[in-house]
Amino acid sequence: MTSQPASAARVAHIKRETSESSVDLRIDLDGSGASDIETGVPFFDHMLTAFAKHSLTDLRVRSVGDIHIDVHHTVEDTGIVLGAAIRQALGDKSGIARFGDATVPLDESLARAVVDISGRPFLVHEGEPEGFPFHLIGGHFTGSMVRHFFEAVTFAAGLTVHVDLLRGRDPHHIAEAEFKAFARAFRVAKSFDASVDGIPSTKGAL
Repeated sequence: MTSQPASAARVAHIKRETSESSVDLRIDLDGSGASDIETGVPFFDHMLTAFAKHSLTDLRVRSVGDIHIDVHHTVEDTGIVLGAAIRQALGDKSGIARFGDATVPLDESLARAVVDISGRPFLVHEGEPEGFPFHLIGGHFTGSMVRHFFEAVTFAAGLTVHVDLLRGRDPHHIAEAEFKAFARAFRVAKSFDASVDGIPSTKGAL
């Protein structure tokens, strides 16, 4: 994995290549939610676009993977690179709110996400109905990829994340509500808080 140093504007550009995928990703944490996404997995493009829009993060992604085998590698590797870019762009995390939470509906579905930019990767993801992980959304994106994406981002970015589906029936709505809830919670956590002086931790580092 190669990367360019993040600037004071909280941007990052990371490229990652393996025998299974090639990912080129640029991020600006202080953007307006603009996105330019091409992963070869249409529903995943839709979810990343929603993440960018609702987290007010500018995001450009070019992922090429072995989707003729499965979307798994492309989704996982894009999540790894997104998480690494988030971690790099955050810098020393001075002045940020650190914690964020959001509850987001999409018709019958309701999802809650809590984000702590803690430097300690941990994911709790619960509440999806039985059978959801095996459902093909859009005929190509399995429901299990939602959790797997959150795992990849969480561990690469060093976030503590809780995502709970409070209710839901339609798989598309469930996935989208979870992505949007995560985006909104991250938007709050990454934002600058004028009341915060330095690193928001008693340890002095995150």
